[in-house]
Amino acid sequence: MPAGGGIRKRAGLDRRRPDTTAESSGESVSDKEPTSEIGPSRQAAFTDACRAIADMPLAAIASAVLDNPDLLDQPDLARDLARLPGVEYLACPAARSDRPGAPVFHDHPACRIDMFRFIHSSDLHLGKRFGQFTGDLPGRLREARHGVIGRLAQHAREHGADTILLAGDTFDTETPAPDVRRQALAAMRDHAPVRWVVLPGNHDSLQAAQLWAMLKAEAPENVILATEPVALPLSPQVALLPAPCTTRRPGRDMSEWMDGATTPEGTLRLGLAHGAIRDFSEEGATSDVIAPDRAARAGLDYLALGDWHGALVVDPRTRYSGTPEPDRFKHRRPGEALLVSIAGRSALPEVSALATASFDWQILDLHLLDGDDPVQVLEALLPESRRRETLLQLVATGRSRLPGRTAMTEAAARSAPDFAFLELDDSGLTTECEAGDLDLIDRAGALREAAAALLAEAESERHSAGEREIARAALARLFSYAQAVTP
Repeated sequence: MPAGGGIRKRAGLDRRRPDTTAESSGESVSDKEPTSEIGPSRQAAFTDACRAIADMPLAAIASAVLDNPDLLDQPDLARDLARLPGVEYLACPAARSDRPGAPVFHDHPACRIDMFRFIHSSDLHLGKRFGQFTGDLPGRLREARHGVIGRLAQHAREHGADTILLAGDTFDTETPAPDVRRQALAAMRDHAPVRWVVLPGNHDSLQAAQLWAMLKAEAPENVILATEPVALPLSPQVALLPAPCTTRRPGRDMSEWMDGATTPEGTLRLGLAHGAIRDFSEEGATSDVIAPDRAARAGLDYLALGDWHGALVVDPRTRYSGTPEPDRFKHRRPGEALLVSIAGRSALPEVSALATASFDWQILDLHLLDGDDPVQVLEALLPESRRRETLLQLVATGRSRLPGRTAMTEAAARSAPDFAFLELDDSGLTTECEAGDLDLIDRAGALREAAAALLAEAESERHSAGEREIARAALARLFSYAQAVTP
């Protein structure tokens, strides 16, 4: 008999015409054990799985039997084998449902799947205060960051990923409020069986011993705290090599240990780190630079990085995910996370971006040429939809006459209440002024004299470009005030 034939025969898995008995049809599997215990939603998948067991790789069958020796004592081994977690997924395409909550079985010994799929995210900065804003906006922005947890979990379910890697700065400070900490853990728990791996970053480093002691005590079973530089098995075929930040600025490359880390032969090696590569640091620090070729040096299949808040490709195996919920006007990218799929050792990762943000932070360039109507240009630039969820920074450049500049400023102020936030930065706009424009401020008196002095200073070559621009801005402000009080 060929190798393995005994196992197949003992399990009743020899290739033959699918059974047409009452058992395989699902009416009943024995007089004492009806198939209804499987649940109606899984009935079709279970039936197909029983029929498709014969197509499973022999190694998967042997592994399942070795891990579950009691199967050999059962009257219908094929039936019980099909019920094992993971086997249904492996044997039956119909079981690979995209429905919410569908199980994912990458890490079961019976499920030898070469492809490993996970979500890479970082820099949630839960609890960030947003003190630069007023009103209810800071609270809305904080709540949006907490909501990222649910959005990441939803993406994991929809794309068949059972693991979410958080590459540092999950919390904005080393002393997050108790409600921020505990509600985050509760949200992660509520999305089990999705598994979360939380790495200490520079904002929530291991120096905050009390924080990580509380997280260890409160973390649910589906949350892994990657607080030590040791290999963590994510499955029998996947090892994670984390590089936790020991302090806000460790002063050395914390990922260096990965080079000498040993993992079983054939295991996927994933790195997880937080910090700068070259000059990509979010805070401009350069003393803790991660080697740009760390993935190659350490033989990593993928290096998941955090710190830089915009998604960034370092090389085919090394990426920054960026923050899933933007928190500043800088990167000109939407909030996103990365879906990463690796089809076995040495295969290049397949990476796609997943939309995750509630708020849209936009920087729009408003460039004015001679003859342009500044108000028309501004209004044409403003987005029409989702204004309540949009934070907008308009950067005005070019040249404008004094009346036009003032009208543009007033138009921006009128539109601001439609948006979560709207700011007009006109520091780069050159203001042109003629003598006739001063008549609109005043025809005589102290105001006219002040306006004339500012105009002379704005046009004088004896002053620096910066001083001339300050004079122009002051003249524009004076013009605006004068127009506001003119009956």
